[in-house]
Amino acid sequence: MQTPIPATYMRGGTSKGTFFNLADLPEPCQVAGQARDLILLRVVGSPDPYGKQIDGLGNGSSSTSKVVIISPCTDGTHDVNYLFGQVAIDKAMIDWSGNCGNLTGAVGSFAIFNGLIDKAKIPENGICTVKIYQENIFKTIIAYVPIKDGAVVETGDFELDGVTFPASEIKIEFIDPVDDTGEMFPTGNLKDTLTVPDVGEFEVTMINAGIPTIFLYAHELGLSGTERQADINTNGEILAKLEKIRAYGAVKMGLIDDAKEAVSRQHTPKIAWVAPPTDYVASSGKTVKDDDIDLLVRAMSMGQLHHAMMGTASVAIGTAGTIVGTIVNDVAGGKALNEVTFGHPSGMLTVGGQSECVNGKWVARKVSMSRSARRLMTGQVWVPADSF
Repeated sequence: MQTPIPATYMRGGTSKGTFFNLADLPEPCQVAGQARDLILLRVVGSPDPYGKQIDGLGNGSSSTSKVVIISPCTDGTHDVNYLFGQVAIDKAMIDWSGNCGNLTGAVGSFAIFNGLIDKAKIPENGICTVKIYQENIFKTIIAYVPIKDGAVVETGDFELDGVTFPASEIKIEFIDPVDDTGEMFPTGNLKDTLTVPDVGEFEVTMINAGIPTIFLYAHELGLSGTERQADINTNGEILAKLEKIRAYGAVKMGLIDDAKEAVSRQHTPKIAWVAPPTDYVASSGKTVKDDDIDLLVRAMSMGQLHHAMMGTASVAIGTAGTIVGTIVNDVAGGKALNEVTFGHPSGMLTVGGQSECVNGKWVARKVSMSRSARRLMTGQVWVPADSF
């Protein structure tokens, strides 16, 4: 027999995921633990040794192997709780250590659709401000959802590189986006030297903002910063090199004690490389001109080059890019900025950052960007009853 569970399949930014109202999950799956992980793995279709997730709602990529659980928040400050799970494709593992910035763009809309927002807060026409408590990283996110005739506006003319069709713009603010350690730069340095056995030494910026991220210069990796997915994801040698750098960087950031532990912590930290702006052809076929961007960025997600840019990594880029002295700011010109526009494999994105140095310690106040979101399917997802 199979168990039906109400669910919504949504696109948020350049990602897709299966969204659940916590109350709709079977009771044993409403709390953290094996039952919850097993049912969500089965929903997405993992683990799949074929890498396709044919028997689930995943699509064989890190951008679509995602689950979200939303619930009412009763702390008197936020409207809803948002819990994100990054589901491994070929392993029986869900990484709950970080947020998904792209799917964040869909949280406010989902909450309104599912009656989780006080009707008094929803205008007949205008903007509904949804205060979100991000449970993975214990942070506040504010979504500004457009409303017309009392309903969420999903279609529009806002274009987001990496998404084929235009939609309605949803503005997102990540408030105080540094992780729960409170240290934006975990070593206390804007730049560090990272030594990786049998690989080499690299100048890096390691930052906890949006999601823990390790930035490197593209040229130190033998890369240009204009790479597309096929250039990286079919190259076993560079994939192994990047993963080893990521593992040793995770140790230096204090996220794990031993590099071997990185195998079970694939979602964080992220690893990205940056380069000065240059003309290149995006995956859509359009040419991105160097005059339109401040820098080039390419980032890895779950062991593969992301097809565009993760929203949380965009927060890290916006934060590091607006702080003089980081690697990201260096390649963007080395001057004071309040926003950066970067080129990624699918096009470009602008992210605003507000940080300040207080008593020798950097503090991120806010990072802002625009996303879009759309419901793709609502109904029931069916899960074999013996799978959880």
